[in-house]
Amino acid sequence: MANIKSQKKRNLTNEKRRARNLATRSELKTRLKTARTAINDGAENAATTVKAAQKRLAMAAAKGRIHKNAAARRTSRLMKAANAAKG
Repeated sequence: MANIKSQKKRNLTNEKRRARNLATRSELKTRLKTARTAINDGAENAATTVKAAQKRLAMAAAKGRIHKNAAARRTSRLMKAANAAKG
């Protein structure tokens, strides 16, 4: 453990940010998984789950939780799969 006051504070803020980032990434994985499952099963709510996954990806990129290019790549792959399943 650090002896310097500023480093102690830094450790606390780093832990808060790590927990927040972990929660966001976990939610992203879950949303993408449910969207892909809905696409593959041909569920009627596939469009809704895809839209929700897109929204979460965009929000995570805007907040800096994931890189903006990573969000664009994942969105692109998701939409490619959705469009392929549609027609």
